[in-house]
Amino acid sequence: MKDIIIATKNAGKAKEFKTFFAKYDVKAVSLLDLTESMEDVEETGSTFEENAALKAETISNRMNTPVLADDSGLMIDALDGHPGIYSARYAGEPKNDQANLEKVLDELDGVEDRTARFVCVLAVKIPGQDTFFKRGECEGNLTTEPKGENGFGYDPIFVPEGYTKTMAQLSAEEKNQISHRKHAIDKLEDWIKQQ
Repeated sequence: MKDIIIATKNAGKAKEFKTFFAKYDVKAVSLLDLTESMEDVEETGSTFEENAALKAETISNRMNTPVLADDSGLMIDALDGHPGIYSARYAGEPKNDQANLEKVLDELDGVEDRTARFVCVLAVKIPGQDTFFKRGECEGNLTTEPKGENGFGYDPIFVPEGYTKTMAQLSAEEKNQISHRKHAIDKLEDWIKQQ
């Protein structure tokens, strides 16, 4: 396999996946790079796996090419795993990272247990084959206020286990070594090498 479509219009995610795949000489193209306009696939699943599969299978069937889709989010223990699959739109439509951050911080105001994890589930669909999945997680704790300018989403309030800085205070290289996406991609390594 020399090419794969990354089923995302999120520039931050697209950049991370392109960086990961480049070392395997696989050209990753995101939906942002395509000349053909691609409608968003409605995420109607109740799990990360279901949502990732919906995206991968819909686009792979439409374009008859290998597609990798991810569904990822932040699971907060004190909020019974929320925002979870609703992470991108937790504060409502349209998507707004700042509003999502503020909602989480408001809900955790005065809460001592700030343990959380980023979860990433990758679904890979190759025409004529069954969809398969890889899951990665990054454990950590949430801060009481945003810190850092890098990253996106909840990165400014998430301190990875073993670190004193938020994901948004880490360099892209540091984040890419420990992120939930990195852990999921690592599980794809053997498959990628065989393509």
